[in-house]
Amino acid sequence: MEKKLNQLLASYQVHYQNLRSLHWNIKGSNFFELHLKYEELYTRTQDIIDELAERILALGFQPLSQFRTYLEHSVIPENKIIEDGKEGMTYLVQAQEALLKLEQNLLQESGEADDEGTNSLMSDLIREKDKTSWMFRAWLGRS
Repeated sequence: MEKKLNQLLASYQVHYQNLRSLHWNIKGSNFFELHLKYEELYTRTQDIIDELAERILALGFQPLSQFRTYLEHSVIPENKIIEDGKEGMTYLVQAQEALLKLEQNLLQESGEADDEGTNSLMSDLIREKDKTSWMFRAWLGRS
């Protein structure tokens, strides 16, 4: 479970930086709307990162904490600069899907291990991601 939790932590760290970049670089008619949304998302992601690192520590493991190891272990790649709102929202849908897969795998593994703390955390993240993914797809005009 340590490897998968650290992979999720690394993926959220790269996602966090991608969100900061989206926030800083957004341009166009959706600037005000997306600038605020990206800030909301990176702020929430920062909280998730802390929860994951603390969960890893609570289980007696060492959380990854170096940028190079985040990039090595993340399932989310570092983004190029994205200025377009539609392209940024498309990134969000794809990132959410990648994170969701990791969380679903951890939910199953933590259930089998009777690890209620990790199971509860994954369940909460999955529920939250289901809702936000639907909203991002709706913004893009997808179902």
